[in-house]
Amino acid sequence: MDVLKQILDPAARADPYRFFGALRESPVVLRDDGTYLVTTYREIVALLHDPRISSDRRNLRSATAHDPDLHPSFIGLDPPEHDRLRALTMRHFGPPHAPETVERLRPKMLDLTTALIDALAGKSRADLVDEVAYPLPVSVICALLGVPEEDEPRFHALADEVVETLGPGEEDREERERARQAAGLELSRYLAGLAEARGREPRGDMLSGLMTHRGPEGGMTQDEVVSTAVLLLIAGHETTINLIANGMLTFLRRPDLLRRLRDDPALIIPAVEELLRYEPPVQFVSSRVALDDITIAGTTIPAGAPVVLAMAAGSRDPGHVPHPDDFDLDRPRNEHLGFGGGVHYCFGAPLARLEAQIVLNELIRRLDNPRLVADPPPYRPSAVLRGPRHLVVDYDGVV
Repeated sequence: MDVLKQILDPAARADPYRFFGALRESPVVLRDDGTYLVTTYREIVALLHDPRISSDRRNLRSATAHDPDLHPSFIGLDPPEHDRLRALTMRHFGPPHAPETVERLRPKMLDLTTALIDALAGKSRADLVDEVAYPLPVSVICALLGVPEEDEPRFHALADEVVETLGPGEEDREERERARQAAGLELSRYLAGLAEARGREPRGDMLSGLMTHRGPEGGMTQDEVVSTAVLLLIAGHETTINLIANGMLTFLRRPDLLRRLRDDPALIIPAVEELLRYEPPVQFVSSRVALDDITIAGTTIPAGAPVVLAMAAGSRDPGHVPHPDDFDLDRPRNEHLGFGGGVHYCFGAPLARLEAQIVLNELIRRLDNPRLVADPPPYRPSAVLRGPRHLVVDYDGVV
């Protein structure tokens, strides 16, 4: 059986890693649907930094004028257009123009986390996804963008639909993209209305900044603002939920880790880095296209061919890291693919890191004797943004 199909099978969601060794036997694999699957760390890194690899699927040999994403966000564009939009977005998020933006959110993150964990007091069982890992990133991204938190249920279902249509392979790509476009269109309409309102009456939020900024390099059109906001809204909470949930699951399976992290809270920084390698929220990047014939690991990927990067397999490549299937808190060099690489390195990495560090530290510190109720827990359907749908624990109290 096709190893990738085994990994994508919902039955494998709890442990896809058992198939990764077989997947990496060939660094580059041509699949029946014409996709080139790249599985090893060195080759993935090379392609992430290769200007002959495009993130714009309109460069596919099979692309037509009717393909979705007529206004793709910068994650689906190449330089120089990607660089222009990313720089305009970063102006309101990070260095050099707003270096304090993420750090300024630290007190809010801690207050929100404290309130969420306080709400677990007086009970002996909780779902850490529904009650902690989901509400925190959603509240933070809403505050950052300027989306009213009361509208969260409105975009949550749409974001889930978009996520579940992501995935490697071309076999049912057209059908999945239609479903994704339908959900994305509804989400875009909602954010377009919000963007128009912020353009008329700006506030101190990122959406207002994107709508109103005009500098020597110009500004964004409303379509560009909306596509950027859709990207940030989805990416700003979906991946962080999984990072937090995967982290707690990993720690609960290792009482020795829990004790070390409780005794030395500073260890949460290397712990989150190891989580990004060991249990990454993003398992595959399936949007790349070869712009030219590219020979890598003895295989030539032809121009116009779709390329899938198996990021999670690369981060566990024994050719790159010793004992890759062990969670090692003391790993001296931790170069992973948890946030991708190259010009598309994860825009929100500083925010995701800080959220995970705060939430995981507080859960470890405050939950007394937490125990998994089900192992493995139920997982979300997506094989690309992989994480537990629920993480139910019993505990003796909240300190």
